[in-house]
Amino acid sequence: MKATLFDYGAGNLHSLGRALARLGLTVDVSTDATVETDLLVLPGVGAFGLAADRLAPARPAVRAALSGGRPLVGICLGMQLLFDASEEDGLTPGRGLSVLEGTVTRLKTRRVPHIGWSRLEGDGRAMYFAHSYACRPADVSVVTAWARHDDERFPAAVRRGRVAGVQFHPEKSSGEGLALLEALVREVTS
Repeated sequence: MKATLFDYGAGNLHSLGRALARLGLTVDVSTDATVETDLLVLPGVGAFGLAADRLAPARPAVRAALSGGRPLVGICLGMQLLFDASEEDGLTPGRGLSVLEGTVTRLKTRRVPHIGWSRLEGDGRAMYFAHSYACRPADVSVVTAWARHDDERFPAAVRRGRVAGVQFHPEKSSGEGLALLEALVREVTS
């Protein structure tokens, strides 16, 4: 199975590509988010506005491909791009992919950014997070996992159909992160 990492200038292409390859996927890196692939992966390091600008020319085609059933996994910022808009980018509607209704807002905690390990509620697995913003879905039924930073609870993972995203970095979360990434890839591609 071929996974395509969309290169919009994010910094974790190498580590995420290695993680996907360890799962047995053939990994391609492309600046074209419309390429034929079995799985599109939006990596996640950077600012929402810059990533949205890089994604803008392909936005209609990517939305159409996702509506047609193309599987996608978004990692950290890649998850945030699944939503309509981000406070980091002035909450301009339609700058994200608008696959999931909602916005992305700055964490309301005393320590920002949230960098480090946090446990997923329910299953207790610790994942590595590095973010200052969190997704606020209009429909919380898309949230498949929650986490906490200080006193704030935020979505750690979302999914609707063949599109999923995680706020943490599974490629930096040891064996449990890779196992979770493998399960997520299997779920969205089957």
